[in-house]
Amino acid sequence: MFQTPVPLTTDNAIGQGRVALVLEYDGAAYHGWQLQKSGVPSVEDALTRAVSKVADKPVEVVCAGRTDAGVHGAYQVVHFDTGAVRNLRSWVMGINTALPSGIVVHWAGNAPEPFHARFSAVYRRYRYVIFNGPVRPALLASQVSWNFRPLDETLMQEAACQLEGEHDFSAFRAAGCQSRSPWRFVEFVRVRRRDDFVVIDVQANAFLHHMVRNFAGALMAVGQGKYPPQWVGEVLAGGDRRLAGVTAPSGGLYMVDVGYPEPFGIPLARCGPGFVRPWFDSADNRPVAPSWVHRKPRTSS
Repeated sequence: MFQTPVPLTTDNAIGQGRVALVLEYDGAAYHGWQLQKSGVPSVEDALTRAVSKVADKPVEVVCAGRTDAGVHGAYQVVHFDTGAVRNLRSWVMGINTALPSGIVVHWAGNAPEPFHARFSAVYRRYRYVIFNGPVRPALLASQVSWNFRPLDETLMQEAACQLEGEHDFSAFRAAGCQSRSPWRFVEFVRVRRRDDFVVIDVQANAFLHHMVRNFAGALMAVGQGKYPPQWVGEVLAGGDRRLAGVTAPSGGLYMVDVGYPEPFGIPLARCGPGFVRPWFDSADNRPVAPSWVHRKPRTSS
């Protein structure tokens, strides 16, 4: 989870202000991060209930990035404001006791007043995991995407390089995306194969709705030979979502890192998910400092 292990100590006082949490979750059982209508399970609802129980008062949790239904969080960051004071072990173990098994908090800490889980973030990183074999997987059915057609990862990487840099990503945003601007800066897009698995590793200052899943759908179309690599650049330049192919399934997508300025004290991620981490060397699993930072304006909450 973290580059440096964080012991669950009891000799500290956390609270009486803004508290940050780092957590992971299996998104298969939830209708995404965001609170839904009554009876529909969401990560936000489960976490809010658990934190409020430990804080002894209702709290509102704010996340670094809202994930869709079925998308997993290998490293998600949230904050909440509270008058309660607990030690690290009490926050973590108390919240986890009140959470369903598919959600786990790994760290809690005091955050300086300007900290905001969403607006203080300078980058986000996702990994999209594809099982590339003729028969669908059983044990990882909700943890990976499946493509039975042979994928050429070299061609996918050639296409992926055209997505790097600052661009108008209108061709790769969902029709219902609520972002006011389609412009984003993509730090890198890396495609790696490990036996029957292909992993797409993407970092950007921020993402549009379905942006990574649309990247994955387009790159798989290239990898299976449907289009040449330069097609991705042509689609990007054209700005037409209808030409970019299908949106890849949600089950293979993981939020694996969120980056903040060092003074905020958020532990550095050891990028996952856990079963994918050994396929990369230690440098690949370390956070990558952004070469371009656009800080969003501060808002309430």
